[in-house]
Amino acid sequence: MLQPLHDKNGVDNDLQIFGIKLPLVQPGDDLVSLTIESSKRSGTQILDRDILVFSAKVVGVSQGRLLELSKISPSEKAKALATLYNLDPSFTEVVLRESDVILGGVEYALLTIKKNVVIANAGVDQSNAPLGYVALWPEDPQKSAEDLRRRFKENGLDVAILITDSRTLPMRMGNSSVALGVSGFKPIEDLRGRKDLYGRTMRVKRLAVADNIASAAQLVMGETSEQTPVAVVRDAPVLYGEGFRIDEAIIPMDECLIMHIVGKRSL
Repeated sequence: MLQPLHDKNGVDNDLQIFGIKLPLVQPGDDLVSLTIESSKRSGTQILDRDILVFSAKVVGVSQGRLLELSKISPSEKAKALATLYNLDPSFTEVVLRESDVILGGVEYALLTIKKNVVIANAGVDQSNAPLGYVALWPEDPQKSAEDLRRRFKENGLDVAILITDSRTLPMRMGNSSVALGVSGFKPIEDLRGRKDLYGRTMRVKRLAVADNIASAAQLVMGETSEQTPVAVVRDAPVLYGEGFRIDEAIIPMDECLIMHIVGKRSL
């Protein structure tokens, strides 16, 4: 459990985060039922207004988003990039198909843009996928978040949903996490127009609420063999409600501090 935070009024806000272990998820499994049953077995009760954080991989696997690499024929471009960056050619071909833009790479990874997210290998992942397979993101992470929230409501639980994946940040070692789909709470808090401690007005600052929750949840979900693809976030300082989408968290490339320098160059 994470330590309490303070909200903007200085009142203790007892943010809590719990991991939920699931059985090994297979294509076609009902994630909602599995999560509810697993939470009961672990003694972690799910409450209304909790935020349930799901890894994109477990959602994708449940939707059958697995590909067998032996059945993938790599293109000449995939072969060239695989040679350049020490990658499997069939894996590289899947990354090419899943990417919107390929910006470059380093050994073992391509830097890509997918659904307006800068991420390694377009979210295509071999870790924790069956041997010989790769796992993909859900086809539409935002719709998946909305569908999961609706299904929990059908089971009597009014919860918010966050779908996430791990990512790297420029010039920083290690992974944090990024929000891919959100339903039930506002993913961005706009701080423009507010005053700092000395009365200066904020001009550009916004708080990445969904991404910050995603990274906090990653601490209990893990990255290797933890088998904990779901986290319960309780009493988070967020604005709950209807109609919020991850689109709100997207910034155009020409307004982005980092990406406007890169522009739209691609391999």
